[in-house]
Amino acid sequence: MEQYEPDRLSPAQRAALRRGLTSGRAALTRRSLLRASGGGALAAGGLGALSACGIPAAGKGSGGIAAEDRSVKEKRVHFSNWTEYMDVDDDKRRPTLDAFTERTGITVKYTEDINDNNEFFGKVKPQLAAGQDTGRDLICVTDWLAARLIRFGWVQKLDAARLPHAYANLSAQFRSPDWDPGRAYSYPWTGISAVIAYNKKATDGKEITSVSQLLDEPKLKGRVGFLSEMRDSVGMTLLDMGKDPAAFKDDDYDAAIARLQKAVDRGQIRRFTGNDYTADLDKGDIAACVAWAGDVVQLKLANPDIEFAIPDSGYIVSTDNLLIPNKARHKRNAERLIDYYYEPEPAARLAAFINYVCPVDGVRDELAKIDPEAARNPLILPDKEMAAKSHAFRALTPKEETAYEEKFARLTGS
Repeated sequence: MEQYEPDRLSPAQRAALRRGLTSGRAALTRRSLLRASGGGALAAGGLGALSACGIPAAGKGSGGIAAEDRSVKEKRVHFSNWTEYMDVDDDKRRPTLDAFTERTGITVKYTEDINDNNEFFGKVKPQLAAGQDTGRDLICVTDWLAARLIRFGWVQKLDAARLPHAYANLSAQFRSPDWDPGRAYSYPWTGISAVIAYNKKATDGKEITSVSQLLDEPKLKGRVGFLSEMRDSVGMTLLDMGKDPAAFKDDDYDAAIARLQKAVDRGQIRRFTGNDYTADLDKGDIAACVAWAGDVVQLKLANPDIEFAIPDSGYIVSTDNLLIPNKARHKRNAERLIDYYYEPEPAARLAAFINYVCPVDGVRDELAKIDPEAARNPLILPDKEMAAKSHAFRALTPKEETAYEEKFARLTGS
């Protein structure tokens, strides 16, 4: 079990929360990348509060804590997800969920009650720490929080025999994150990519394809944006420096921060932003930036001058993930729902609506029937070459999280 210091947030941790809630992914609708990935340190503080209140942590045993599985008798499953993260038709019905119920007889209580990773963690931690049922059979959280829940022993190990489509169709790039090797406890709902975007009108037609250009190109001075999410901006910089974001050291992190600081001091970087960079990029006030792929997909639909690039050095990908909490009463039904979304047809319908990286192999033909343009878009369905360039930012210890966020906060002035 991971141990924590007292439950006081450092100034840097509070800054990370402010970035997430006011200018980061947590300030947006889900289709505009509502995600507070910068808050891992805050979740750590949250657990400190648990201990301070005298609530014991759950047991350390692997595989989590099961309850009596009522799946056969009770044909239902409670799925908690983010807002705007499920396909919806003109009548406000959810076609893929409806099709699942029609096929299986399992009714899905679908709740959009996840607006921020930290906020959701605060909702469920008292029950999970006390070994109680949260009332949810399936949840969807970002990779850093998924990693923490697994470490605490607060989620159940999945039964691979009940996940034949998931096992067979999971894309190679998502198969074995360092926090859940072999996907024993989780399966990705979507992938979220940080790439380079630029307005070719603002760059006079020049292609911007590397972080080095963002940091060093004189003609871009004062018109460059980086993201307020530490893992994305620092991760992309580490890759440009030839470092592996999955295996970097403290000195590597410090060198990346120093490189970004130099660009800030020279006035090369205009600002560090959440999703609000999109308006500036659309107008050309920001000529080029590190951007979230889901935003780029939407921007390109309205502005043909918006382009994206995948650097030769690679790009950062994170995931939102499906997990079954301890004491869930309908584990088999939840596993059946996970497996359903790894079938090509429902996976394609979901991808067509939300425009995120689809983690399911074999959906291209199905997606082409629904949206040919989406089926050709590598930001939704990466080809093998693009997938090979994806990198994950490694899991951080609480000590690293605090130190790294403090350094990033000084850099961004937050």
